[in-house]
Amino acid sequence: MLQHGNDAGHPAPTRRRLLTALAGAGVATAASGLLSGCGTAQAKDGPLQFWNFYGPQRSPDPAINAQSKWFVDMVAKWNAGHKTKIELVHLPQPTYLNGFKLPSAFATGQGPDIFLLSPGDFLRYYNGGVLADLTPYMDKEAVADFGTALDSRTVDGKVYALPMEVEPLSMFYAVDAWEKAGLSEADIPTTWDQMLDIGDKLRTKTRAGLVFETNPGYYQNFTWYPWMWQGGGDVLDEQGDVAFDSPATRAALRFWQDAVRHGITPRTLPAAGDVISAFKAENVAMWQQGIWQVSSFKAYAPDYRYGVFKLPVPDGGRYTTALGGWSFCANAQGRDPDAAAEFCAWALGSMSDDSIDRMVDWCTRAKSDVAPRATALERGAAKGGYDSAAMKKFKDEVFPGGRAEPRYPPVVYKAISDAIQGTMLAGRSVASETERAAESIAAYAKSYQGASLI
Repeated sequence: MLQHGNDAGHPAPTRRRLLTALAGAGVATAASGLLSGCGTAQAKDGPLQFWNFYGPQRSPDPAINAQSKWFVDMVAKWNAGHKTKIELVHLPQPTYLNGFKLPSAFATGQGPDIFLLSPGDFLRYYNGGVLADLTPYMDKEAVADFGTALDSRTVDGKVYALPMEVEPLSMFYAVDAWEKAGLSEADIPTTWDQMLDIGDKLRTKTRAGLVFETNPGYYQNFTWYPWMWQGGGDVLDEQGDVAFDSPATRAALRFWQDAVRHGITPRTLPAAGDVISAFKAENVAMWQQGIWQVSSFKAYAPDYRYGVFKLPVPDGGRYTTALGGWSFCANAQGRDPDAAAEFCAWALGSMSDDSIDRMVDWCTRAKSDVAPRATALERGAAKGGYDSAAMKKFKDEVFPGGRAEPRYPPVVYKAISDAIQGTMLAGRSVASETERAAESIAAYAKSYQGASLI
């Protein structure tokens, strides 16, 4: 597997190389010719732009307002003490997560100076040459403080993204529905078959027994990976060879297919994907979700009775879950890459109390997450940030044994997504879809040039 990177950092990107790396998200050749220095088309003056989907904004949702304020306060503090100013640019979350605005902006030379990036999109932007090396702006102690949380954000020992959070997946369930069905904590499922049986028992004409993500996208893939991993399956093995066509992969696809086929899992998300509304309206009994929902329940339904349990495993399987979370990145081809990189390190990657406390505040007050730094996790726990039943469960039981979200580029992601959609919703053969996806990934891997896929 060819790898990128040398002592000088990224090779100088060209417009063709950038467009090739960003393609796959629906971004066509937005410009032709070979133009170097992509991302430098913005005006040289004015504040650096930080694109995000949190702040500044006002919302009827108190959780969103708290998260927006965290961003606003952070940037205000930076601006008060630094010559180079930063401006927050808010993009609606659906536009940021599923739209083409961010990749299109980079492809046309209008990329932001600072932006949020998920692990699933890391290689798209790294291979495009737009991620600045943050390592020179961090103390070695701070890099070590992040531990394995940086594994999916590094290339050749250099850090290109700083995580603000770690978001494990688990199962959420409605306690009232559970109790009305005659179930107790002793009935918490530990195997796939048990969970399907309980989901079947809990479902009604108006209530889904068990919900898995049905909309195609990076998020659906993220939620599906743990089921494959639990049986020992993977997309690529430790040597980087394609390993997708395996019994574990087929079992995971069949698990979701069976849940839909037997009417336990709906083909569309209850309440159009609004988790809190769906639970409150008694439209769902169990739903695979992440730790971020804890703050949403606290803000929107503080008296609602819900529980959390670890993802069940297949017979003979081993527990794991997926660990997601967003990161701060600096544009290597922006107007002031040094200042942008310095900001990222100052905000999240310094050993100063201010930087550590900022992460504690994000993960335990503005939002509900596991802190990706050891010092922040310890400090957050000491301050009571993980004392609630749900947060304690996530920190002590769900999070340990978790695995970082993979950083597969768009072609690999799409092959997996097509297999999930084809088997789960279209009812296609698990064997044929697994084989087709593996062949597609293998064909791509033969010509792939970039940072390691694993």
